[in-house]
Amino acid sequence: MKHRIIEGRLEYTSRKPEMEGKNRGFETFMFTRHGDGKVTMRAHCEIYEPEPTVMRDIIYSLDEHNQPMDLHVRLTVGDAFMGSGWMRFDGQHVEMESYGPSIGRLSQKVEAELPLTGFGTHPIVSDGYMLSTLDWKEGDKRLLNFYLPSPDHRGATPPQIAQVKIGAIYIGKEEITVPAGTFQCKHLQFIDDASIIPGTGGMAGEHPPYDVWITDDEDGIFVQGGVGGYMMTWYELAELKR
Repeated sequence: MKHRIIEGRLEYTSRKPEMEGKNRGFETFMFTRHGDGKVTMRAHCEIYEPEPTVMRDIIYSLDEHNQPMDLHVRLTVGDAFMGSGWMRFDGQHVEMESYGPSIGRLSQKVEAELPLTGFGTHPIVSDGYMLSTLDWKEGDKRLLNFYLPSPDHRGATPPQIAQVKIGAIYIGKEEITVPAGTFQCKHLQFIDDASIIPGTGGMAGEHPPYDVWITDDEDGIFVQGGVGGYMMTWYELAELKR
């Protein structure tokens, strides 16, 4: 076999004063890096806090040019089935087939606005990997354009095509130590603020600033990060095998 596998686990904790340091969920992930340059990402996510709880499973594939190929998603909210769906990008259009108790059976197809940064899938490891597919220089500010199956901040709505534009800033390189080890990282930040990066917005209301540290290599593994504002969340790489 010519592929390479990367496996890991992220721990979700809170930075709210009443919950400082308490566990609020986890994420396990696996990347398959194929010999022809394509990548498949699998992730299982569980969010315990805030209610309602969220459980998500995704399989996401990108081609050798880091463009999305297809995405499978299955979602449970409050321990009840919310929906499942399949998205595909053919170079010009984004299409989706989905089903959920509140939306029934749904078929969608839209002409994609290009250039396309990727598919937003909601697992934390996917956020980091999306940023890793771009070339960055210190101080860069970029407008990211992507399609995702839910514009909700936690992705907790039935799968339907949504377009989101959000900004990203490259802050610089840092050495970061987490339970999984010490890593040379790129530090970036998602910004959903049109006064800083024009054109941002669309994630069901302004998303708080979201700091991300990813490995400074082709794997672009999420090492640590957190969201400010009302969310006050924190994420750390607890285990890694590659």
